[in-house]
Amino acid sequence: MNNAIYNAKNPYQGTQKKVLCVCSAGLLRSPTAALVLANEHKYNTRACGIDKGHALIPLSDQLLYWADEIVCMDREQVDRVSKEIESFNTNYSYIPDIKTPVYALNIPDRYERMNKELIEEISRRYYEVVECKDD
Repeated sequence: MNNAIYNAKNPYQGTQKKVLCVCSAGLLRSPTAALVLANEHKYNTRACGIDKGHALIPLSDQLLYWADEIVCMDREQVDRVSKEIESFNTNYSYIPDIKTPVYALNIPDRYERMNKELIEEISRRYYEVVECKDD
């Protein structure tokens, strides 16, 4: 696993911002968010789920370490991701602490993957929550 952690910062991935999109199972909202952010902003994106029992790609230490920014679909996921980051920082004392910003877009779990309303909501909320903070 340590090699995977170190490979997460592989310089050959390019210079684009690496954004991890997180939802419950990583099946509907977060993959849509990853595609929207990749298409609209040209970010290097990944999608995962916090529910390890249902997630197609579960949240992992490697993904946490890889990300420059983490975008969760709701506040509960931000809390869970923050606890995972805290655990990572405790368990990997020989690696610099993760200080990645974590945002909640507050998008309810009521959309199908790539639903037009979901795409519009992600674009709007990302602008309001993340981009406006950078100004």
